[in-house]
Amino acid sequence: MKIGVAHKLFLVILTAAGLAVVSSALIMQWSLSRGFLKFINAMEKTGISRLAAELEKSYSTEQSWEFLNRDPAQWRQLVAASLPEAPPPPPGERPPAGQPTERFSGGKPGPLPQHLARQFDQRLFLLDADRKSLVDHGKVPVDSAVTPILSQGKVVGYLGLLPRTKILDTPQQRFLHEQKLAFSLVAGVVVLLSAILSLLLARRLVRPLDELARATHQLAAGSFTVRVPVTSQDELGQLASDFNSLALSLEKSELTRRQWVADISHELRTPLAILRGEIEALQDGIRQPNHETINSLHDEVQRLGRLVDDLYQLSLSDVGALTYRKTELDLAEVLAEIVALYRIEFFSKNILLEVSIPGKGIDTVFGDKERLHQLFSNLLDNALKYTDAGGKLQIGMQTSDGVVSIDFKDSAPGVSTSELERLFERLYRVESSRNRSTGGAGLGLAICRNIVEAHGGSILAKTSPLGGLWIRIELPGVTP
Repeated sequence: MKIGVAHKLFLVILTAAGLAVVSSALIMQWSLSRGFLKFINAMEKTGISRLAAELEKSYSTEQSWEFLNRDPAQWRQLVAASLPEAPPPPPGERPPAGQPTERFSGGKPGPLPQHLARQFDQRLFLLDADRKSLVDHGKVPVDSAVTPILSQGKVVGYLGLLPRTKILDTPQQRFLHEQKLAFSLVAGVVVLLSAILSLLLARRLVRPLDELARATHQLAAGSFTVRVPVTSQDELGQLASDFNSLALSLEKSELTRRQWVADISHELRTPLAILRGEIEALQDGIRQPNHETINSLHDEVQRLGRLVDDLYQLSLSDVGALTYRKTELDLAEVLAEIVALYRIEFFSKNILLEVSIPGKGIDTVFGDKERLHQLFSNLLDNALKYTDAGGKLQIGMQTSDGVVSIDFKDSAPGVSTSELERLFERLYRVESSRNRSTGGAGLGLAICRNIVEAHGGSILAKTSPLGGLWIRIELPGVTP
């Protein structure tokens, strides 16, 4: 049989409450019995004081303890005259058998019953000045409490009473039994209330877990729109809030994945459709396999190959499979090398290239030279493709507070402010400035972002003061 969390929690709370109540009831019953016995022994000590006073008078008259040997009945008379008073019975309680009713009138104390008087007498002992036994009914413990008996300022004997070790009186036993029964009833009521409260509390605490469990099953089944209500500010409320955040992230990831698959299909469909159309035209004899046709097919194959290569590079960077062999590099030198390779292409397109790079050895970073080459190559390719002829590209580098900043500012065409944040999304195109004839697939900046983040830096896009796009890269420098 499967036991749920609510039942387990209920049993734990009920067990803890039950143990606490039962322990308290047992301790209270033990304390009551012990305290009541101490109370009875303390009452009996009043009889010891009266008996000691009577013995002092008798000893003063006889000047010895011989009268106890001559007349043993005199000891019983002294004891009877000094018996402690019995406590008044509880309201409505009948007096013990053999005791006159008037002795208990008004709820006042009365003499002890005969059986209690005999018990009292049997526990009395009398010692002489040398602590030799004169009257006893058994062995007297050495450490027993005694009351000295004085005559003319001298100790002539010791009187003691062995304390009770248990309660034998029926009314007293009945009183203790009723009190223990009352404690048991109270404990039972408290345990019952604890059970009810434990059940309610367990259900209240487990209800959010049940909602989370149902929502988790829906989430595992692919329903990413499921949410759970946040009804508290405790750990359960935080768990519900985290679940909602997780569901939202999965929902966004699923939408991104679907968009990603759709975009890839769209990007692959175009060159494949062109290739198929060209080949079918050759098959039907509409076009001849001349140099122009072969070049057209080759261009589409190259465009398809670049797209596949970009997708492969992006997938490697996403899973962290790109190898990074980082060393301390002079970033100015790395940038100067890659810019030198593109100068002729910018000159051919009539784009002015202005470079402001500090001297070597100033901007040192810890990075992978090959990946940084790929980063700068992608940015230069974008500037070359999407900057109008007769435009300008400014490249600058500076260091501030241990951070190396690289800026790429080009001229028109520009990008609207609303689209700047989406430039680093995969397969995203700004239609006003990009088209498939230039060969771009919208993956270059996404790859750039992954490379920069792998170097512990950041990349962002802004509007260029030249009218185009401003890409800023910030990489942590190496402290000398």
